Amino acid sequence: MSFHLDVILTMAASVVAAMVTAPARAEVSELELTTLYAAAVQPRWQPPADAQQRYIDLTRQMLQQAQVTLAEAQYVLVVDRAPAVQVSLLYWTDGGADFRLIGAAPVSTGRIGKFDHFLTPTGVFRHAVDNPDYRALGTRNSKGVRGYGVRGMRVFDLGWQTAQRGWGKGGSGTMRLQMHATDPDLLEPLLGSAQSKGCIRIPASLNRLLDIHGVLDADYLAARAAGERIMGSIPIGDVDTPGRYIVVVDSEATDRPDWAVPIR
Repeated sequence: MSFHLDVILTMAASVVAAMVTAPARAEVSELELTTLYAAAVQPRWQPPADAQQRYIDLTRQMLQQAQVTLAEAQYVLVVDRAPAVQVSLLYWTDGGADFRLIGAAPVSTGRIGKFDHFLTPTGVFRHAVDNPDYRALGTRNSKGVRGYGVRGMRVFDLGWQTAQRGWGKGGSGTMRLQMHATDPDLLEPLLGSAQSKGCIRIPASLNRLLDIHGVLDADYLAARAAGERIMGSIPIGDVDTPGRYIVVVDSEATDRPDWAVPIR
């Protein structure tokens, strides 16, 4: 009995020593995430410098209107709801002074004209723990569509928002604004066109990148550090400057830009 106890204690000491001496998980820098984005996200687009700057200007305007100051380096996801464009752009900013594009990918936002369809609202939306994210179950609806994508895809919940009704007499209504993956077979091929009921649909590969690396999880990390209980299965990301904002703009473009095509 004594021998076995000594062995157990020795093994336990070895495990503790290994934990103490093991290197900390390496943080992913802005340049590294750019490389990861290019390797992992499909489909993706490559807006030219003038288009990138146009979205930076629109983002700054939206942040100013919302009285949101980016006081520290972080990532910001920008979405253009203009039906002719339908793009997401992931930027890194050093605090609002300089913006650098990490990557761009097609999305689908609200398609008006059908019952219960809203025009995706513009604005600055905080990805906060007040509206906990959750995981897709991968179940199909009556039409065989997996609305949130395959099982395990993260649903980024941005809470109840006021939006323009796209049916009947129009006017304002309340919708649950979420950003999520979609059915990989039936709906993901339609990204780049307005298709949703008001939420933001993104490629599954972008969903995974944002999820695994905690790109927009600054508030979740702060809550964990404060000892708060986080609902759902949310990984601890590894980017060195996580963000917390999704900014929806409307470029009002009427023609599809030449760059809004997949990179081969």
